[in-house]
Amino acid sequence: MSKPISPDRSLPSYRPWVQALWQLMAIIAISSLVALSVNSFRHPKLPIVTDWSEMTQPSASSDGEQDLTISFEDAEALYFDHKAVFLDARPNEQFRLGHIEGARNLPWEEFDRLFPQVMSDIPRDSTIVAYCEGDRCSLSRELALTLSAEGYAHARVLPDGWGLWKQHGLPADRQSPAPSDGES
Repeated sequence: MSKPISPDRSLPSYRPWVQALWQLMAIIAISSLVALSVNSFRHPKLPIVTDWSEMTQPSASSDGEQDLTISFEDAEALYFDHKAVFLDARPNEQFRLGHIEGARNLPWEEFDRLFPQVMSDIPRDSTIVAYCEGDRCSLSRELALTLSAEGYAHARVLPDGWGLWKQHGLPADRQSPAPSDGES
């Protein structure tokens, strides 16, 4: 004969790993809901699904910036149509060794000092193409972001601009290096 189950006897508890799994899933679900809620109030919102590769992402900005990158073909067309101002973000020494013909030099490291002089005659609605050299050079991106903050809404970045320009044999200026103090 079978024994009846007494009312004071509890049901067998889940195995510890099953309970841990349920707790883990609950923590993940709650964390996800909190993260999505915080993101919904954040400005700018972080995209949930996107391409996070380095070349497609603009630098972080507090004003919800857009992607400032311009294609080489578009920059070339603007150059030959005389519809953009080209700004070299590299240091003056590198600019003197070679740059896009007609470009102005506004080194990112000297922005505060040179901005009034270099940009004084450029209207704020002008298209600006900032460039530097090398795939990993971020000077042009920083320059374009700062110009955007200064009211130049059409500031763009040409990644590896000087490298691509040379590679395609497009018009370039070379200046001789500045004489040192001992030269006459």
